[in-house]
Amino acid sequence: MNNNFHLMKPVKPMRVWKVVGLWEKLLSRINIRQKSNMKSFESINKAYNSVFQPDKLSIGLVVPIENYSLGPIPTMEDHLKRVQQIEQLGFKALWIRDIPFHVPSFGDAGQLFDPFTYLGYLAGQTSEIALGIASIALPLHHPVHVAKSAASIDQLSNGRLILGVASGDRPDEYPAMGIDYEKRGVLFRESFDYIRKVQSSFPTLETNNYGQLKGHMNMLPKASGPKIPMLITGNSRQTIDWNVAHADGWMSYPKDLYNQKQTIDKWRKLIHESQTYDKPFMQPLYLDLQEEDDFKPQPIPLGFKIGVNFLVDYFKRLEDIGVNHVALNLRFNAANMDDTLNRLATNVLPHFHSTKKETVTI
Repeated sequence: MNNNFHLMKPVKPMRVWKVVGLWEKLLSRINIRQKSNMKSFESINKAYNSVFQPDKLSIGLVVPIENYSLGPIPTMEDHLKRVQQIEQLGFKALWIRDIPFHVPSFGDAGQLFDPFTYLGYLAGQTSEIALGIASIALPLHHPVHVAKSAASIDQLSNGRLILGVASGDRPDEYPAMGIDYEKRGVLFRESFDYIRKVQSSFPTLETNNYGQLKGHMNMLPKASGPKIPMLITGNSRQTIDWNVAHADGWMSYPKDLYNQKQTIDKWRKLIHESQTYDKPFMQPLYLDLQEEDDFKPQPIPLGFKIGVNFLVDYFKRLEDIGVNHVALNLRFNAANMDDTLNRLATNVLPHFHSTKKETVTI
């Protein structure tokens, strides 16, 4: 399984709704979790505390917010206005991706801009929306640069950063940087530990690949809260026990509801056996929102062509099985983008977010 959310190679569509009757049959197999047994999430920073709440689902958007279904490279036209628009409409988070090289066979160049440079820019142009990265491929960066950039954005945005991390999924990039692709699991683990360690004062640390810290230097700035919230993407070539012990949450992939519930239940069972706090679970979803509210779901890669009413129902099912956040990707959305965003804000967000925002057009 690839472990970055920007995967857009042709994949077998997830079969949540092959037909609506199958959907109803599937639901009958699901035993909804007992919410009264849930622990609270740790309080980390403004973004983490807002986006992730026990027993609740929130909704964000992947940038760029435009249709570029005919090719891998977006126009990035009106990208800032779109980001400001979704903040005003009440979406909880925006998510950008770490794509150092445009690899044509991969099929998606993402938002084009360097993730930390871009988030620094967006931090100064927004005030409330969470700034998420899904995800930094840790083996392709020195961890001190990731740690310093992340803490800088977290401070400059008043605690609005959520850092997704991954081991990476594009083999072509590693030799271009002189990095052994087969070592990415080890590199990920060392980098993760390094980033955690430098959030303390005058840390000591010894690694095989990233150098040593001997306690006589300090990395500044520090995070706005006790740490940078770090969510692991996929498995990142680690065991689930390691991820449970170290991550602040899990970014995984769309599955049919039954199998997604099994994944979440296993994750939370291990958390409850060994951790002080519960930890959130989030997933992406590609969306092509149809004008007909009752349009029955049709699968597309990693998502649906779907009407608003079925989308609300699907999100309620995700909330019931323990999904805390969905990052919508509108790359394949054929309808007018203003109309889509406003319809989502008017007809979907009020079911899951506490406030309803006014219609906004760019």
